[in-house]
Amino acid sequence: MFPIDFFYRAAQLHADRNAIESPTERISYAQLLIAVNALALVLQEKDPSPGSRVGLCAANSPNYIIGMLAILAAGKVWVPLNYRSTSPEIRRILDTTTPTALLVDNTGDALIQGEEDLKIPFEQFPELIDTHRGLMPKRHALSRDDTQAIKFTGGTTGIPKGVMQPYRAWVAGIINQIHGWQITHQDKFVICAPISHGTGTYVMPLLAQGGTLLLCASNSAQDIAHAFKQQGGTMTFMPPTLIYKLMAAAGIDASSFPALRLMIYGGAPMPVEKIIHAQAFFGPVVATTYGQTEAPQIATLLAPDDLANPSYRSSVGRATWLSELAVMSPEGKLLPTGEKGEIVIKGDLVMTGYWQLPEKTAETIKNGWLHTGDVGYLDEQGFLYIKDRLREVIITGGFNVYPIDVENTLSLHPAVHEASVFGIADEKWGETVNAAIELKPSQSVSGDELKAFVREKLGPVLTPKNIYFYDSLPRSSVGKVLKTAIKDKVIKDQDINSALAHTGATQ
Repeated sequence: MFPIDFFYRAAQLHADRNAIESPTERISYAQLLIAVNALALVLQEKDPSPGSRVGLCAANSPNYIIGMLAILAAGKVWVPLNYRSTSPEIRRILDTTTPTALLVDNTGDALIQGEEDLKIPFEQFPELIDTHRGLMPKRHALSRDDTQAIKFTGGTTGIPKGVMQPYRAWVAGIINQIHGWQITHQDKFVICAPISHGTGTYVMPLLAQGGTLLLCASNSAQDIAHAFKQQGGTMTFMPPTLIYKLMAAAGIDASSFPALRLMIYGGAPMPVEKIIHAQAFFGPVVATTYGQTEAPQIATLLAPDDLANPSYRSSVGRATWLSELAVMSPEGKLLPTGEKGEIVIKGDLVMTGYWQLPEKTAETIKNGWLHTGDVGYLDEQGFLYIKDRLREVIITGGFNVYPIDVENTLSLHPAVHEASVFGIADEKWGETVNAAIELKPSQSVSGDELKAFVREKLGPVLTPKNIYFYDSLPRSSVGKVLKTAIKDKVIKDQDINSALAHTGATQ
């Protein structure tokens, strides 16, 4: 069984139900089936070979979902392109994957220069669907290890790192989402983050069960709340920053979410204090998962009941079906309960490798284990606790400092909205602990006050040597704080100040 088969089965069972609702459209399963098959046939006519790549560059919309499903139905490889990226970044991905078609909305069309012979604009969808109405795409004999999607992760320079997600990983994800969240045809999933990223992993599980995908008019707090209050949204996935945005918005409270049963956060950690605040605001519905693009979204799951237990609030849950989870030493030894090491994952959810990067693949998958680069430990009940990224561990004066410990403590201060902690090379200490802070509106606090706050709770080693304040921390298009960008700016500013001091100039 392949990912698209879950949708085909649901379309038979739930033909008259709404598969997609947007502020302007209602699309039933029967209508969606016709559109998906027709557009899949268009893609096969453009290039009959199975496994060729199709890029999709657009904002969230019903046509995005139609295009994504059509790529799957055509036996093609979905290459999501972030419409908030730069043209050079998109160009690197296109040159690497050599797609045979590009599905684009107006934004994507403007972002991708040239390639006119490959582009299929969304505005052409109605005509193409009408001319191919009732026709079926060809089914190809494919392996469960063949690639369903290539999703790019990593930096913005050099060769882009494309994660090859196989059919088996998608099927494992669908099964675990349905089982873990108990998804039914009564669920309405509010899409408020880009489908091209983590939110996309929820599309197939919802459709598989006959549920409804709710698209918001925008990602403003008011439009998101409208989808819950007026359209009956029951579940969603958000990065923590978007959850904070909802909680801080005027005119939005618990009554704005009358049918909400699952508020799943992911993509970044949420400090315990923020979790408690979210639980008080939304009710006992907050949940989380852990995964990577290399093992998408749901390697572990922590349901609301477990997250309500204070003992597990700093955990990301236990391993889901079809995956093994362990903690490994630098020498490759599996570590016992309670010992910190690198988190490794094995099983159906794991990628087959990085697109055209065999050496990087060999560095990341060893003896079947995916090396995540995350540091953590498992408790006696199998709950996973993440400490930090291996490369982000700060070694200062011979001591290991995990930034997440300092970030969580800083977030406890009533004036702090969000904190990002990082190390900077230092001749004396090896590295120093540094923090970038975004304050809550109308709040103020000095760097010395925050240092004293951390020192009292964590001691001097974990106390930041320097604290930098930002009106708004720099973030990616999906709301993640760009720690590297902050660190680079701090180092650049230090270099400038050092040069000015050396020349006797003033800034």
